[in-house]
Amino acid sequence: MRELDTSYLDALIETGDNLISGEVRTENGKPSTIEKNNLEHFYSEANIKQLDPEVIRQAIQLAILKASQQDHIQANHQMTPDTIGMLFAYLLQELLQTSDVLTVFDPAVGTANLLTTIINDIYRNHADTKITGIGVDNDDSMLAMADINSRLQGLDIDLYHQDALDQLVFNAADVAVSDLPVGYYPIDHRVKNYETHSTEGHSYVHHLLIEQAMNHVVPGGFGIFLVPSNLFQTEQAANLLKFFKNKVYLQGFLNLPKDLFTNASLQKSILIMQNYGEQAKQVPQVLLGDFPSFKKQKEMKKFLAEIKQWHRQNF
Repeated sequence: MRELDTSYLDALIETGDNLISGEVRTENGKPSTIEKNNLEHFYSEANIKQLDPEVIRQAIQLAILKASQQDHIQANHQMTPDTIGMLFAYLLQELLQTSDVLTVFDPAVGTANLLTTIINDIYRNHADTKITGIGVDNDDSMLAMADINSRLQGLDIDLYHQDALDQLVFNAADVAVSDLPVGYYPIDHRVKNYETHSTEGHSYVHHLLIEQAMNHVVPGGFGIFLVPSNLFQTEQAANLLKFFKNKVYLQGFLNLPKDLFTNASLQKSILIMQNYGEQAKQVPQVLLGDFPSFKKQKEMKKFLAEIKQWHRQNF
């Protein structure tokens, strides 16, 4: 950062690229020869190929957290906590049971911390599954970090630098996952064909992304999203519910512990959806509930067992 007179995040991206290529790139004499030699010495001591992908992910996560503090990165770019990523992975594995090939799509991939957490967790339990990730983001710095994150971990993830609400060019994924950005989407004309768009004023971007993601999931495929807990209580909820009625089954809505959030208005929940499809049906009992505090291991274990029981009874 000092040598290139740049932001911490840009310096981190440069470092990641250097680690992948195995050499220190210089431009206009920067970094200096002394610093280049120092860096090459550090890189030669880091045998990344011998490290577990999850260790690499955690190391990168710590560096990105440092970047967030140094560069004051905006709230929508903050990383999804590991605990939530592991809950997503648990729910996915419960819903899908076993699968030889799996494609996981995140329409707001950011640095890919959520996506790589999920993939690593599935590999830990199903080592023979072939997993491909797909990530979309319109922020080039976040996407550059996602690229470094996935390549250093040796994961197969295709990344697309674009507005996720524009036309997407990949084949349908098996599942969609995302910690959705929350707020208004500013370009009204671009989303007028979305069922979840607002007829007055700007539309909620998290509603639009849910629709776009599920439109790119196979028939009968699942979507698991981190959403505001008041998702169905806003002035735009009617359009979202209309989309649900026509295209998807609402299979679950689980509130995260209140003690994770500084005030009640910021509380998030996990939304579980399933596309219409030959084998898909609306479950008789929608999975509703509140996660216990993550500090209470006994209660959490009991709650996860109840989710397992719900799946057995309803699918």
